[in-house]
Amino acid sequence: MMNGSTGQRTGGRGRFRAAAAALCLLAGALTATAVGSSPAAALTPPVAITADDLSTWQTNGIVWALAAGDGVVYAGGTFSTLRPPKAAAGTDEQPAVNFAAFDAATGAPTDCSLSFTISSGTATVRSLALSPDGDTLYAGGQFGAVNGVGVSNFAAIDTETCTVRNNFKIAVSATVRALAVTSDTVYLGGDFNSVGGQTRNKFAAVTTAGASLLPFTANADEVARAMEVTPDGENVLLGGDFFRINGTSTHALAVVDATTGQLTKSYPGFIHNNSTVQDITTDATGFYTANEGSGGGVFDGRIALNLSDFQQRWRDTCLGATQSVAVYSGVLYSGSHAHDCASMGSFPDQPRKHLLAQSVDDPTLLPWFPDTNDGIGEPVGPRVMAQTGSGDRHYLWVGGEFTTVNSAPQQGLTRFWDGPDTGAPWVPNVSLSTLNPGKVEVNWQTSFDTDDGELTYRIYKDGSNTPIHTTTGYSVFWNRPQLSWTDTDVVPGETYSYRITASDGINTSAKSPAQSATVATTTEAYPARVKADGATLYWRYDEAGATFAHDSSGNLNNGFLRNAPAYRQTPAAVAGPSTAIGFNGTDEYAFSNRQHPQPTRFSVETWIKTTTTRGGKIIGFGNLNQQNSTRHDKHIYMRNDGRLVFGVQSSGARTVATSAAYNDGQWHHVVATQGPLGQGMALYVDGQLRASNILVSGNENYPGYWRVGGDNLSGWPNRPTSNFFSGEIDETAVYPTALTASQVSAHYALRNS
Repeated sequence: MMNGSTGQRTGGRGRFRAAAAALCLLAGALTATAVGSSPAAALTPPVAITADDLSTWQTNGIVWALAAGDGVVYAGGTFSTLRPPKAAAGTDEQPAVNFAAFDAATGAPTDCSLSFTISSGTATVRSLALSPDGDTLYAGGQFGAVNGVGVSNFAAIDTETCTVRNNFKIAVSATVRALAVTSDTVYLGGDFNSVGGQTRNKFAAVTTAGASLLPFTANADEVARAMEVTPDGENVLLGGDFFRINGTSTHALAVVDATTGQLTKSYPGFIHNNSTVQDITTDATGFYTANEGSGGGVFDGRIALNLSDFQQRWRDTCLGATQSVAVYSGVLYSGSHAHDCASMGSFPDQPRKHLLAQSVDDPTLLPWFPDTNDGIGEPVGPRVMAQTGSGDRHYLWVGGEFTTVNSAPQQGLTRFWDGPDTGAPWVPNVSLSTLNPGKVEVNWQTSFDTDDGELTYRIYKDGSNTPIHTTTGYSVFWNRPQLSWTDTDVVPGETYSYRITASDGINTSAKSPAQSATVATTTEAYPARVKADGATLYWRYDEAGATFAHDSSGNLNNGFLRNAPAYRQTPAAVAGPSTAIGFNGTDEYAFSNRQHPQPTRFSVETWIKTTTTRGGKIIGFGNLNQQNSTRHDKHIYMRNDGRLVFGVQSSGARTVATSAAYNDGQWHHVVATQGPLGQGMALYVDGQLRASNILVSGNENYPGYWRVGGDNLSGWPNRPTSNFFSGEIDETAVYPTALTASQVSAHYALRNS
């Protein structure tokens, strides 16, 4: 798996040549600039590999090992056939028994064909590594023969002739999972306890000439999974499941002398006991680990360490085991099944993401998000990475268990390159607002591009092909903030239309569907009062479709609409041109784009219309946004009998409830507030206080998302049949203070203004 002695990463798991110095990491915050600012670049630096997958041949099984050099990529694993790109499983296949070689630039197989077999059991190739001169390919795994030539889990292949080297044979007692190669030494790691008839527990070293066992001794008590020689050739980096090396405590990671195997640096307690190191890679100044854990509280992320002192530079705390790492041009690329990176300010627990990128100097996730599925086997998706140049292009290959890449069928192998970038950003979602005379507020949800964070937006008015405004904004898939621009070159009573494009500097999306608005002649009273009373989130649900709920509070606190609710429902709750939204009571809901800290004082306000007898959550605060929250309070829900409940967690579930039911098919104004002791909890319906508890002034402390239309209600009193609300909702607002009774009644009184 591991290879390289000079920083020239030419083979094994996560092969990457010595990386250039790291470029500056872009800040993850939203930016917006006026007309005349520099447009977005095609790739957001320091990312230098596109997320556009290239046409590549496929395997019918798992690819566990890759090595690459001189424009050729070697793949090993557990498979029996290859098939062309886009070919369905079982069609157009050709034999390839656990090994294949490919042209790096075309993705097609070469004429090098080897069969790795075993007399009993399942043969598999688990590691590949090229010699520094590229003349020899070393293979490790569980196999007894290569093209009929007897070997013992370890073999050397002449790359020019594609034949087994008969002068390189040594018996290895069990599976070889890791390889690292210098000009005169091959280091191997795995499950074995004997090499060449002598005791070597999990790690060993042999000569490249004749496979003679060397004195190098780094005996481990558990499986070895990764090896890498430091660029200066003085030390070997070891990774695996072990807790001791040569009797000294060091879990999962160790640095040993390249000649003797004696410990240079141990890491007791550095990695969680239930976590292991699956892969290691280096660049000129650092080394990087891929980590896998099992059970609660484990470590699944990546660690960057300095080669100068072997101390930690950074670590990330994403959950979802990392299988492979590779460095190119100052960026650490990784294969994992990351599903929760909230602890480091990124996406909360949600469906898995399998390919990520980070600066070698900073664990913040960079805007590079190609993806695979989990696939077959364990399954975890990507298992291994390799890179090589061909012509003037640079290629990143990925192997593993996956059966799709970027949502299209593709099994076992895929590859990416350094450009040109061919993928356009998503079409922006646009919403218009005309709350004040003489103005049209053009709002849009920032788009998503799989390899660009900074995008350029151009606004077009009334069918013109010349933009009237240009700006930039930063977005990633879990954070697509609202941008807004106000057009004042309008006449009250006249109607105008707008379209927006998103560009990465090379590729531009189609124009968004035209959205039209008639300029107001007077100020709308209800929304003006909501804003004047300090709403920090205000969703009016005027969108025609897509995932965007624009914020009218002026705070760009937009929402995501999930699973296509019923848009533009009429009549709305309050007078005017605005519309409402309908939720199905099954899986439709909205959530805030931003993650918010705990609101210690707050008000939530909305309008509802329903006839449901299954209840459901109307609005609340939860720690997750893509699935039901595991922490959830500060919410209003409806019981099966139509009564409304306001609840917070404060030394247990504390609730107040109405005595009347409100599932009568009419619009009702619902407000819940929480203030300090003496104000406590209050629940208003249709402008009147209906229930309160002045003694409950606290709620649960956790960061979360405002959710409308549904979330978890497990453990709450009189829990309804459904977590999700079936009915129409309108004019949702959140405030950082407890509204007074007079403010609530004033809002209700303005419903017909």
